[in-house]
Amino acid sequence: MSLALDLSHEPRTGIPHGKLVMWAFLASEIMFFSGFFGAFIVLRQSNIDIFTHSSHELNWKLAMLNTFFLIGSSFTMALSIMNLEKKDKGKFQLFMGLTILCACGFLVVKYFEYSAKFGHMENGHPHPILPSTNIFFAFYFLMTGFHAMHVIGGMIPMGWMFFRSFTKKGYHNATRVEVLGLYWHFVDLVWIFLFPALYLLFPTM
Repeated sequence: MSLALDLSHEPRTGIPHGKLVMWAFLASEIMFFSGFFGAFIVLRQSNIDIFTHSSHELNWKLAMLNTFFLIGSSFTMALSIMNLEKKDKGKFQLFMGLTILCACGFLVVKYFEYSAKFGHMENGHPHPILPSTNIFFAFYFLMTGFHAMHVIGGMIPMGWMFFRSFTKKGYHNATRVEVLGLYWHFVDLVWIFLFPALYLLFPTM
Protein backbone atom coordinates (compact mmCIF):
# COMPACT_ATOMS: atom_id res chain seq x y z
CA MET A 1 0.00 0.00 0.00
CA SER A 2 1.48 3.33 -1.02
CA LEU A 3 1.76 6.01 1.64
CA ALA A 4 2.33 8.77 -0.91
CA LEU A 5 -0.11 11.67 -0.71
CA ASP A 6 -2.46 11.67 -3.69
CA LEU A 7 -3.17 15.25 -4.83
CA SER A 8 -4.64 14.33 -8.19
CA HIS A 9 -8.07 15.51 -7.02
CA GLU A 10 -6.78 18.99 -6.16
CA PRO A 11 -7.54 21.82 -8.63
CA ARG A 12 -4.67 22.97 -10.83
CA THR A 13 -4.15 26.62 -11.74
CA GLY A 14 -2.22 25.95 -14.95
CA ILE A 15 0.06 28.84 -14.02
CA PRO A 16 3.81 28.12 -13.89
CA HIS A 17 5.21 28.06 -10.34
CA GLY A 18 7.77 30.73 -11.17
CA LYS A 19 5.03 33.13 -12.22
CA LEU A 20 3.06 32.53 -9.01
CA VAL A 21 6.18 33.13 -6.93
CA MET A 22 6.89 36.33 -8.84
CA TRP A 23 3.34 37.62 -8.28
CA ALA A 24 3.72 36.90 -4.55
CA PHE A 25 7.08 38.70 -4.50
CA LEU A 26 5.65 41.70 -6.35
CA ALA A 27 2.74 41.87 -3.90
CA SER A 28 5.25 42.18 -1.05
CA GLU A 29 7.16 44.83 -2.99
CA ILE A 30 3.95 46.81 -3.53
CA MET A 31 3.39 46.87 0.22
CA PHE A 32 7.00 47.96 0.74
CA PHE A 33 6.82 50.87 -1.71
CA SER A 34 3.33 51.77 -0.42
CA GLY A 35 4.94 52.36 2.98
CA PHE A 36 7.44 54.74 1.37
CA PHE A 37 4.74 56.67 -0.48
CA GLY A 38 2.47 56.76 2.57
CA ALA A 39 5.19 58.23 4.78
CA PHE A 40 6.14 60.65 2.01
CA ILE A 41 2.57 61.97 1.71
CA VAL A 42 2.09 62.35 5.48
CA LEU A 43 5.39 64.17 6.03
CA ARG A 44 4.87 66.30 2.95
CA GLN A 45 1.76 67.83 4.51
CA SER A 46 3.64 68.93 7.62
CA ASN A 47 6.78 70.09 5.74
CA ILE A 48 5.27 71.55 2.59
CA ASP A 49 7.73 74.47 2.34
CA ILE A 50 10.79 72.22 2.56
CA PHE A 51 9.31 69.71 0.11
CA THR A 52 8.29 72.43 -2.36
CA HIS A 53 11.64 74.22 -2.31
CA SER A 54 13.68 71.01 -2.40
CA SER A 55 11.68 69.55 -5.28
CA HIS A 56 12.75 72.50 -7.43
CA GLU A 57 16.38 71.51 -6.89
CA LEU A 58 15.73 68.39 -8.97
CA ASN A 59 16.13 68.20 -12.74
CA TRP A 60 12.75 67.11 -14.08
CA LYS A 61 14.06 66.98 -17.66
CA LEU A 62 16.55 64.24 -16.76
CA ALA A 63 13.79 62.42 -14.89
CA MET A 64 11.57 62.67 -17.98
CA LEU A 65 14.37 61.15 -20.06
CA ASN A 66 14.57 58.29 -17.58
CA THR A 67 10.81 57.83 -17.86
CA PHE A 68 11.17 57.36 -21.62
CA PHE A 69 14.02 54.90 -21.03
CA LEU A 70 11.92 52.71 -18.72
CA ILE A 71 8.72 52.88 -20.78
CA GLY A 72 10.75 51.97 -23.85
CA SER A 73 12.42 49.11 -22.01
CA SER A 74 9.04 47.66 -21.02
CA PHE A 75 8.03 47.68 -24.69
CA THR A 76 11.25 46.00 -25.84
CA MET A 77 10.97 43.46 -23.01
CA ALA A 78 7.50 42.47 -24.24
CA LEU A 79 8.84 42.14 -27.80
CA SER A 80 11.73 39.97 -26.61
CA ILE A 81 9.28 37.59 -24.90
CA MET A 82 7.08 37.44 -28.00
CA ASN A 83 9.99 36.66 -30.30
CA LEU A 84 11.46 34.02 -28.01
CA GLU A 85 8.07 32.30 -27.98
CA LYS A 86 8.20 32.40 -31.80
CA LYS A 87 11.73 30.94 -31.59
CA ASP A 88 13.13 33.95 -33.44
CA LYS A 89 16.57 34.05 -31.84
CA GLY A 90 17.82 37.12 -33.68
CA LYS A 91 14.92 39.37 -32.71
CA PHE A 92 14.98 38.07 -29.14
CA GLN A 93 18.63 39.11 -28.90
CA LEU A 94 17.87 42.48 -30.50
CA PHE A 95 15.03 43.41 -28.18
CA MET A 96 16.63 41.99 -25.03
CA GLY A 97 19.79 43.93 -25.88
CA LEU A 98 17.73 47.11 -26.31
CA THR A 99 16.07 46.49 -22.95
CA ILE A 100 19.48 46.22 -21.29
CA LEU A 101 20.67 49.38 -23.07
CA CYS A 102 17.63 51.30 -21.84
CA ALA A 103 18.29 50.10 -18.29
CA CYS A 104 21.91 51.20 -18.60
CA GLY A 105 20.75 54.57 -19.92
CA PHE A 106 18.50 54.95 -16.88
CA LEU A 107 21.39 54.29 -14.50
CA VAL A 108 23.73 56.65 -16.37
CA VAL A 109 21.19 59.48 -16.12
CA LYS A 110 20.66 58.69 -12.44
CA TYR A 111 24.45 58.84 -11.94
CA PHE A 112 24.55 62.37 -13.37
CA GLU A 113 21.59 63.36 -11.19
CA TYR A 114 23.25 62.05 -8.05
CA SER A 115 26.59 63.60 -9.02
CA ALA A 116 24.95 67.02 -9.32
CA LYS A 117 23.42 66.69 -5.87
CA PHE A 118 26.66 65.57 -4.26
CA GLY A 119 28.41 68.44 -6.04
CA HIS A 120 26.01 70.87 -4.36
CA MET A 121 26.95 69.40 -0.99
CA GLU A 122 30.66 69.82 -1.62
CA ASN A 123 30.23 73.41 -2.86
CA GLY A 124 28.28 74.58 0.14
CA HIS A 125 25.00 75.00 -1.71
CA PRO A 126 22.80 77.56 0.06
CA HIS A 127 19.92 75.10 0.35
CA PRO A 128 21.23 72.01 2.17
CA ILE A 129 20.31 68.72 0.55
CA LEU A 130 21.98 66.40 3.03
CA PRO A 131 19.55 63.57 3.87
CA SER A 132 20.35 64.11 7.55
CA THR A 133 19.12 67.74 7.43
CA ASN A 134 16.53 67.72 4.64
CA ILE A 135 13.62 65.30 4.92
CA PHE A 136 12.68 65.63 1.24
CA PHE A 137 16.11 64.56 0.07
CA ALA A 138 16.14 61.78 2.63
CA PHE A 139 13.10 60.38 0.81
CA TYR A 140 14.56 61.22 -2.60
CA PHE A 141 17.77 59.24 -2.06
CA LEU A 142 15.97 56.42 -0.25
CA MET A 143 13.21 55.90 -2.80
CA THR A 144 15.21 56.47 -6.00
CA GLY A 145 18.19 54.54 -4.63
CA PHE A 146 16.03 51.57 -3.69
CA HIS A 147 14.40 51.72 -7.11
CA ALA A 148 17.82 51.84 -8.82
CA MET A 149 18.78 48.68 -6.91
CA HIS A 150 15.70 47.01 -8.43
CA VAL A 151 16.84 48.13 -11.89
CA ILE A 152 20.26 46.56 -11.31
CA GLY A 153 18.59 43.45 -9.93
CA GLY A 154 16.62 43.08 -13.17
CA MET A 155 19.64 43.71 -15.38
CA ILE A 156 21.58 40.77 -13.93
CA PRO A 157 19.24 37.98 -15.16
CA MET A 158 18.62 39.95 -18.37
CA GLY A 159 22.34 39.98 -19.08
CA TRP A 160 22.63 36.27 -18.30
CA MET A 161 19.76 35.38 -20.65
CA PHE A 162 21.12 37.67 -23.36
CA PHE A 163 24.66 36.30 -23.34
CA ARG A 164 23.42 32.72 -22.90
CA SER A 165 21.47 33.12 -26.15
CA PHE A 166 24.77 33.53 -28.02
CA THR A 167 26.17 30.21 -26.77
CA LYS A 168 25.90 26.91 -28.59
CA LYS A 169 23.01 25.78 -26.39
CA GLY A 170 21.24 29.12 -26.78
CA TYR A 171 18.41 30.26 -24.53
CA HIS A 172 14.88 28.96 -25.09
CA ASN A 173 12.96 29.31 -21.82
CA ALA A 174 10.30 31.86 -22.73
CA THR A 175 8.46 31.29 -19.44
CA ARG A 176 11.41 32.54 -17.40
CA VAL A 177 11.76 35.58 -19.61
CA GLU A 178 8.04 36.24 -19.13
CA VAL A 179 8.45 36.01 -15.35
CA LEU A 180 11.36 38.43 -15.55
CA GLY A 181 9.14 40.66 -17.69
CA LEU A 182 6.59 40.84 -14.87
CA TYR A 183 9.32 42.09 -12.56
CA TRP A 184 10.56 44.60 -15.11
CA HIS A 185 7.09 46.03 -15.75
CA PHE A 186 6.76 46.48 -11.98
CA VAL A 187 10.05 48.42 -11.89
CA ASP A 188 8.69 50.62 -14.69
CA LEU A 189 5.38 51.14 -12.85
CA VAL A 190 7.09 52.19 -9.63
CA TRP A 191 9.07 54.85 -11.51
CA ILE A 192 5.87 56.16 -13.11
CA PHE A 193 4.67 56.92 -9.56
CA LEU A 194 8.06 58.18 -8.32
CA PHE A 195 8.52 60.64 -11.18
CA PRO A 196 5.48 62.86 -10.51
CA ALA A 197 5.67 62.44 -6.72
CA LEU A 198 9.23 63.74 -6.51
CA TYR A 199 9.53 66.03 -9.53
CA LEU A 200 6.12 67.39 -10.56
CA LEU A 201 3.61 67.60 -7.72
CA PHE A 202 4.92 70.76 -6.07
CA PRO A 203 3.75 74.22 -7.15
CA THR A 204 6.18 76.70 -8.71
CA MET A 205 7.58 79.13 -6.20
